[in-house]
Order: sequence, then structure tokens, then C-alpha cells
Amino acid sequence: MIFSNRLWDGRKHYLDKMSLGDLVRAYAAYPAIRAYALLAVISAVLVAALWDGRPLGVAIAVVIAALAYPLVWYLLHRFVLHGRFLYKYAHTARVWKRVHYDHHQDPNDLGVLFGALYTTLPTIAAVTLPIGWLLAGPAGACAAFGAGMAVTCAYEFCHCMQHLAYAPKSRFISRVKKLHLLHHFHNEQGNYGITSFLWDRVLGTFYGDAQARPRSATNFNLGYDAAEGERYPWVRELTIAPGNSLGGGSLGGDSRGGG
Repeated sequence: MIFSNRLWDGRKHYLDKMSLGDLVRAYAAYPAIRAYALLAVISAVLVAALWDGRPLGVAIAVVIAALAYPLVWYLLHRFVLHGRFLYKYAHTARVWKRVHYDHHQDPNDLGVLFGALYTTLPTIAAVTLPIGWLLAGPAGACAAFGAGMAVTCAYEFCHCMQHLAYAPKSRFISRVKKLHLLHHFHNEQGNYGITSFLWDRVLGTFYGDAQARPRSATNFNLGYDAAEGERYPWVRELTIAPGNSLGGGSLGGDSRGGG
């Protein structure tokens, strides 16, 4: 089945212990990645079915959707995922824990690196569908959404490569890997991009090496320390619930180390 694979059923995959081949197999088998790819194909089919003779509008919708992605990711990453408000409410604490806290707690755990479909799909749809519709109607909306799906697949793979225990041959991948690992293992209050750090430069959050900023004490807990856990216990309760591992870094420091 397209959304079920024994490679992921009940298994953990750690990027610091995987080869590039291991990553490719795990990436291609992950249900969310398969969902993005399937939706991209369906979007292309719908573009053809809904075609109304506006190729320029459709093309512009695709380009704008792709170009908007780095800005949307930057804003969400900096102000939502690194904001300190989602964990303060019981009904959003689980979402925050799943989509970002767990990734910073254990950056090498491939299973929590990928975004959650219940957050990514509505976000991509909310950004791309109006853009496409305004430019080229239903066909443009489908084309923009499909572009969003394709870019998401590329972003997710690049993000995996940045955590993989592998020295990339590509100078571009090597560069963005270095910048992203600084975000995880030196100071998380900067370098919010994944494949593009343009908006970090524009908005003053870019730094190119460890000497540019002091080491952060909240790289791994994003500010959700023991004191915050007492005031807002929902993430803590989810972390120590049966079936979850508290881990050495929960509510405090480094859970696996590395970088």
C-alpha cells in the first residue's frame, strides 16, 4: 500500500547512523513523502483536466508558489515553531511537540524530521491555492498546489541531507548543511532557512559561523525547560507518557549530541 511500508512500521531511523542509500530508501518509503508525491501527480492531472487556455497564468502561479515557499517557511519557522505560545495551551501543545520540539530534542531522528501532514497540507493549500486561483482560475490553483507539493519533497530531502552523517559532494548542500547545523547545535535563534537563507539575511537572523553568535542554552529544548514544564505541563506529560522516552535532553539539554 502506498501509505504503509514495513521499513517504517514500528521502526526508528537515525540519520547519524545511516548511509545515503539508507536515507533514499527510508525517504521514498515515508508515508508523508508518498502523499506529497501523489498529490503533486493528482494536481498535474487536474491542471490538464481544468485547462482553460491560460498557460502564462499557470506558469506564473507555479513560479510564485515556488518562490513564496522560502519566505513562508522562514516566517512559520521563526515566529510559530520557535515561538513560545503553542506549548502554553493544551490543545496546541501536542502539535508543537510533534512538529518541532521533538526534532530539536533529537535532530537525528528521521521520523520527527518530516513535517506532519495535518499541519503541512493545510498550510501549503492556504498559501498556494489563492495565488493560483487569482492568476489562472482552477487550473492555476491546482498547478500552484502541485508546485507546493514538489517543493516540499525537495525541502524535506535537503533537510534530511543536512542531518545525515555524510559529506555532500555538492558545494551548495555542504554550505546549507553547515548553516542548518549551526541552527541546531550552536544557536537556534538564527539560520531559519533550509535551502535558502535569503530571508535570514534580509531580516537579520543570518550568521555564517559559530564565532558570530554566543552558544545558546536552549538549542534542544527551545525554551521549554523544567520551569516552563511546571507552568505548562502538557508537552512534559506527552514526553514522559507510556511509549515515549524522556531522553537525556528532555526539558533541559542535549538529547543525542552530535552535529
